[in-house]
Amino acid sequence: MCQAHRWPRRKISFYVLENNLEALGRQLLFLSLALEPLEKMGLQEKSETFLELMGNSLLRTQTAAYLQEKAGLFARYVTDPYLQQADLPALDLSALKFKERDQLEGIFRFWKNPDPRAFQMEQLWDLRLRQFLGTRYDARRGVCDWDLTMKLHERGAKVINSREFFRWRNTGVAFEMREAAYDTPNKTLASGRLLRHKGEQMPARGYWGDIATGPFISFGIETEEPSLLKTVNGLPSKSAQEISLHNVTALFYELSYRSRYDPPTASDQEGEGGRPQGEGNRAPPDAVDSQGSPCTEDIRVHFLPLNFLPRLHQKGRYQRLFNLVFFSCSMVHLLKPELCLVSAPKATLVVELTNFLPDLRKEQVSEFSSRVNNLAWEAGFVPVEAPGRDAFSLFQLGDPPKTAEPGL
Repeated sequence: MCQAHRWPRRKISFYVLENNLEALGRQLLFLSLALEPLEKMGLQEKSETFLELMGNSLLRTQTAAYLQEKAGLFARYVTDPYLQQADLPALDLSALKFKERDQLEGIFRFWKNPDPRAFQMEQLWDLRLRQFLGTRYDARRGVCDWDLTMKLHERGAKVINSREFFRWRNTGVAFEMREAAYDTPNKTLASGRLLRHKGEQMPARGYWGDIATGPFISFGIETEEPSLLKTVNGLPSKSAQEISLHNVTALFYELSYRSRYDPPTASDQEGEGGRPQGEGNRAPPDAVDSQGSPCTEDIRVHFLPLNFLPRLHQKGRYQRLFNLVFFSCSMVHLLKPELCLVSAPKATLVVELTNFLPDLRKEQVSEFSSRVNNLAWEAGFVPVEAPGRDAFSLFQLGDPPKTAEPGL
């Protein structure tokens, strides 16, 4: 969405399919945040808020207040489509079932609850960490250093430093960009699960998310700004947090101004009348509408029902529709031969690999990659070379060569 201006104007539709409603709720939160008018939320504040909500187990009071305000609005969106279309026309919720809408409303009302005891994130994080480390819990600093240097660094995430990684692994707080107290639970990380108690399954809400990798790889290990990747004495000069903040700021800047982000230099910040930090060069005034809202007239985001992929090819509207399909590593089991029925000719398939899961051995990572190749082959996709993209496998829909074999 943010970089669509770099290519000739075209309409783009995104179809989001998740396996739990909490993930859909977070997608709605991030989309709404990205489309906030700049007159309501400045570029730097928007970027910092996004990273907090995405990667922190604990929030600042200001960010928590923003989440509560939005949660109340989202609860109305899922029950009042006219209000949702008026406020957020880029989003289409029409495909969701009524049962899913009701459950989403309950999730948003939970987010709105200001009582911190409703979700005791610090205790839940520690419990999750103890379960993950087991007998290694008391030596967690050493385990953390090993996972970072011997696994994540070796697999391409060298900009993550030990201080920020251990802070996240130990507390769940990845991004600390302000001198403020991070003490309010991030309720968007909560999810429900059926647990067996005394022979019966009972619903429970807790934290069962990532405890091994961290959110830094999302925006913090690659960037278009080469100065952020410079090294000093063989060590990265910038942290993953700094790179993440730059990348997210650049995305939101492009979304609003439809031009590439030009980060401020030291002379710009020191000079009289220089640009505000984090604002970059302003694009022409006509790049933003009169309300200061990002322009999304050519963008549409559709939320699909949970676990809908096995039935997707049965609907005529989705036949040969998708030009690009992305699978996360946790959803690869849904990559079935029927995928070719909903993929457009020469469609691209992108599959996330398990390179950045430190609790997997190299043999397991390699086995997963081979499994992905076989599943893509069975669905009619052939591999495409992607230099420098080791964390993903790329494929294109087409007839495989007769002499080739699966996995090659």
